[in-house]
Amino acid sequence: MITRSAARDALLLWLGSRAGLLVATLLGTALGAYADKWRKWDAGLFITIAQYGYDGEPGRPVDDGLPAFFPGLPAVLRIVHVLVPDWSAAGLLVSLAAGAVAMVALARLAELEGATGWMAVLALLLFPMAVFLAAGYSESLFLAFAIPAWLAARLGSWPAAAALAAGASCVRITGLFLAIALAVEFVRSRESVRRAGWLAVPFLPLVAYSYYHYSRSGDWLAWKHAQEAGWGRDFAWPWESWKTTWRSAMGSDDFAVAFRMEIVGAVVAVAVLVWLLVLRRWSELAYTGLQAAALMTSAYYLSIPRSLLLWFPLWVLVAKVSTRRPWVIAAYALVCGPLMLVNAGRFLSGAWAG
Repeated sequence: MITRSAARDALLLWLGSRAGLLVATLLGTALGAYADKWRKWDAGLFITIAQYGYDGEPGRPVDDGLPAFFPGLPAVLRIVHVLVPDWSAAGLLVSLAAGAVAMVALARLAELEGATGWMAVLALLLFPMAVFLAAGYSESLFLAFAIPAWLAARLGSWPAAAALAAGASCVRITGLFLAIALAVEFVRSRESVRRAGWLAVPFLPLVAYSYYHYSRSGDWLAWKHAQEAGWGRDFAWPWESWKTTWRSAMGSDDFAVAFRMEIVGAVVAVAVLVWLLVLRRWSELAYTGLQAAALMTSAYYLSIPRSLLLWFPLWVLVAKVSTRRPWVIAAYALVCGPLMLVNAGRFLSGAWAG
C-alpha cells in the first residue's frame, strides 16, 4: 500500500540534502556567486541552447556537439528564465523542483514493490554521482517524468504512462530505452491489445527531434553524430571499449581518476543486470540493459556512473533488500556518503566528476 508518509519522507530527504549542499557550497563563496559555481560542463551547454538555440552563441564557432542534448531541459529553462533572470539559478531551480517530484515518485514506486520508500530515496541521494541531481543537468528532469511514467504503468494507467514517458523522451535519449521497456512491461502485464496504441506515444518526441535537425542540416541522426563529434562515442566492440578505458585509467592525471570511476561504474552496472536477470525482471532489464549496451560499446566508457542515477529499478532493489536487512542501508551510507561529498567537491571545483 502506498502511504502519504512516503511522499513526506522523500521530500524531507530531498530538501534536507539540498540544504546540506547549499551550506557546503556557500563556504568560502559569496552568495551572488553561488549559482555560477554550479555552471560547470554540460550545465553551461544547456544554457547556451536555451539562450541561442542549437546554432550556439552568435559570433562564436558552432559547437557540433550541441544536438546531442535533447530540447526538454533547454525549453523548461527558457520558461523559468521569464521569472528568474539568472540562467544558472534557473537551472538549479528546475533541478530542485524536478528532483522533488522524482523523489516522491521513487518512494511510492518502492512502496508499491513492498519496500520502504525513504530507503530508495536515501540510496539514490547518497550515490557518489548524486551531485548531478542538484546541478543544472537533465537527470532530475528526466526522472521527474520517467519514474511517474513507470509507476503509472505498474498501476495500469497506460495513457498517463505514455504521456509521461513522452516527456522523458523530450529530455534525454534514455527516453527511447524507457519506451521500449514500457512495451515489455505492457506484454508482461498481459494488457488488452486495444491499449497497445499508447506505446507509440513515447517514440514521437524522438521522431520530431530527428525531423527538426533534418530540416536544419539534412541529418536525421544529428543527435547521434553530435555525440560522436563532441565526445567520441563511436561504436566499438565491448572488449575494445574496456581495453581503451583501462589504459586511460592507468595514467596519473585527473582524467585517469575519472576513468577509474567509469570502470567501477561498469562493474556495478553488470552486477545490477545480473541481479535483474536472476529475478526475471524483464522490463527493468530491458530499460537498464539497453543503456548499458549503448554505453559499453562506445570508443571508451563515458558517464556510466552518472547514468546509474537514472536506473530507478536499482534504487528500488536496494530498498527492498534494506527493508529486510536495515544494516544494508547503514553500510551503504557509510561507504557512499563520503564518496558523494568528495565527488560533489570535484564537480564544484571544475574537475570532471562523471
